[in-house]
Amino acid sequence: MHLFHHKKELVSHLENQRGQNLTIGLVPTMGALHTGHLSLVKRALSENDVVVVSIFVNPTQFDKKDDLEKYPRSLEKDIELLKKVSDKIVVFAPTVEEIYDNNVKSQSYEFDGLDKVMEGEFRTGHFDGVGTIVELLLKTVEPNKAYFGEKDFQQLQIIRKMVELKKLPYTIVGCPIEREPHGLAMSSRNERLSKPTREEAKFIFGTLQGAKAKFGTESATNIADWVKTAFNNHPIFDLEYFEIADEATLTPMLKKQENQKYRAFIAVYADGVRLIDNLRLN
Repeated sequence: MHLFHHKKELVSHLENQRGQNLTIGLVPTMGALHTGHLSLVKRALSENDVVVVSIFVNPTQFDKKDDLEKYPRSLEKDIELLKKVSDKIVVFAPTVEEIYDNNVKSQSYEFDGLDKVMEGEFRTGHFDGVGTIVELLLKTVEPNKAYFGEKDFQQLQIIRKMVELKKLPYTIVGCPIEREPHGLAMSSRNERLSKPTREEAKFIFGTLQGAKAKFGTESATNIADWVKTAFNNHPIFDLEYFEIADEATLTPMLKKQENQKYRAFIAVYADGVRLIDNLRLN
């Protein structure tokens, strides 16, 4: 395994790999790795000769300073986890100054409205920060493929749009959500939940499953009202939003259209921790 903190050294190493006609996969992470991250790494390893795992808590995608400061950081533990997976992994763990060349700010992007709904509505500037760091990583690593989890499905679609608009020659691969045994979508933020709350958080996925069961016979409005009532009656969780939207455009569903795929999206607060999830409905 190789560990790099500087772009120049990483680029030199990868140029040598490409010179041997080896393919390169990229798995961007913010660290605090869990089984969900490792599933992305294993997928990347199965499709590439070398895999770069970036570990970087990106400040420009946080709209709340407190959230940035509390985000878990565990580089040594992350490296030990990755060593158990493969010795073909390259870890890139830059400082903020290194990755941003001492100019820590986001670019502005036009995402064709994908950034205006759901997460974009509640997290000002978040997707400009995501687009900025992903573009920087893609241009540094120049991978054949880059891998992202579907838990952040809106983010995945926005990254695909950014690559399309910028005409970047990289393939973006979406990977299924990994879940804890009781259904909670795996996330680094789960570590901040108390044990009882983490166990009770199965309620979030259970509610999404309930929405899916109703999708065939009830309107989006009725389903949304049912979800809001369920959370209003729950003593632990506070619902921020629930939305049924078209997968491709992320446009809220007004009336179901044939041959279109829909997902239910949700954001919930528990123990002061913000959790998101989604589920394909058809």
